[in-house]
Amino acid sequence: MLKNHAKLERTAIGFAFAIMLVASIGGFIEIAPLFTISETVEDAPDMRVYTPLELAGRNIYVREGCYACHSQMVRTLQDEVERYGHYSLAVESKYDHPMLWGSKRTGPDLARLGDKYSDEWHVAHLLNPRAVSPQSVMPAYRWLLRNELKANDMPLHLRAMRKVGVPYTDAMIANATADTYGQANPDSGAADGFFERYGFDSNSRYFDGDKRKVTEMDALVAYLQILGELTDAADQTAGAANLENDAEGATQ
Repeated sequence: MLKNHAKLERTAIGFAFAIMLVASIGGFIEIAPLFTISETVEDAPDMRVYTPLELAGRNIYVREGCYACHSQMVRTLQDEVERYGHYSLAVESKYDHPMLWGSKRTGPDLARLGDKYSDEWHVAHLLNPRAVSPQSVMPAYRWLLRNELKANDMPLHLRAMRKVGVPYTDAMIANATADTYGQANPDSGAADGFFERYGFDSNSRYFDGDKRKVTEMDALVAYLQILGELTDAADQTAGAANLENDAEGATQ
């Protein structure tokens, strides 16, 4: 065997073909599942896009490196489902560019964090993590409450997202800057038309509790509060599974 391998290494053309053959096999194994992706990815007709404020918060989340310590993917293991909730579905990351699934958990998984805690809790946690979680090793992010959010370039962000498949409309792009401020300042004129564009179940409030300005804290909290809430696909999957289990139990 070793002699044959040594002979192959001395034959440049043969060795190149062998590398191509092995790479082709590996590539086929990775690519083949994509041909059936329409059968494996769940349908989510209720799926909504991130609002400009939530998208700005996601950008801050990436900028501050939050993904390095927090994953956003609940695996199918029983202990994970019991702790974090229903396992993550592919469709829930449909509009995530880039994906933030992650694998390292210095902190807990955040895939289903939305609406789990109040805005006040999130603000307190980001200002001083140990004030709400004494054992936390997370650093404080106090500057988020001081930094006013810059949203003049949000139309460009939405346009870039549309290029990769996120269905932002022309009206959403044209009003992106106003909608960013309006969502975090619902009493202002900037909020006009926001719900018509993004749905009446969208969150709109003073996320950081400060009515005087819109801050990076507003954006990040708005993003955290929507994690796992863009679609009800997981709840529907869980409901269908429960009905199936009940049916099986009735026939036994």
